[in-house]
Amino acid sequence: MLHLAVDKGNSSVKAGLFQDGHLVQHFSFPHVSALAEELGGVKIENAISASVSAEEVRPLIPIKGQWLQLTGQTSVPIANQYGTPGTLGVDRLAAAVGAAHFFPERNCLVIDAGTCITYDLVTAEGGFEGGNISPGLHMRYQALHTFTGKLPALSGLELPVRPGKNTQDAITGGVLYGALAEVESIIKHYQSQYKLLTVILCGGDAPFFESTVKARIFVIPELVLIGLNRILEYNV
Repeated sequence: MLHLAVDKGNSSVKAGLFQDGHLVQHFSFPHVSALAEELGGVKIENAISASVSAEEVRPLIPIKGQWLQLTGQTSVPIANQYGTPGTLGVDRLAAAVGAAHFFPERNCLVIDAGTCITYDLVTAEGGFEGGNISPGLHMRYQALHTFTGKLPALSGLELPVRPGKNTQDAITGGVLYGALAEVESIIKHYQSQYKLLTVILCGGDAPFFESTVKARIFVIPELVLIGLNRILEYNV
């Protein structure tokens, strides 16, 4: 029995095919329509989709059973303690479910380093407690260019020598060292508050933080898709 999980983020559409709870194939496309072309002939039993925007995501793919659109009102296998569940990004909730699936009865800090960097806590008792949202690396670069008169639009994930002796190194160092300091500071805070904290990293910029963060972390790139499938199984 094949299940399909679709995650529409700010920058791309990711999807995963699951067989008996295991991720067997995953895809990434710029648009939902490309996913429909890829999976047009695949026989899928049930599916779930999530979007960071309010729009419904349902590619034109035949589904034999149920197609679930994840919202703040969808039943999930953890306790959602967020104060405003209607405004909670469903990708954050799915990642939290994925963390609880991999590390049951453990305090988990989930760091999703994508367009935004999100930090979310799942307690050992299975409660999603919320967290923080900050700009991702590309957003930090873009903000410096957009809201100033002369700073150039840059990108890059290679840490420069400090102090930066030219504008490019000054910007790159500010963005990367600043984000790295933020991540390590938040990890230290939660480590001081929760014993035996498990730190899980996912998202497009996960490789950068995996190679630079000093704390012990588990990198699970498809954590959101895995959490989505777990929610689908819980509901069907």
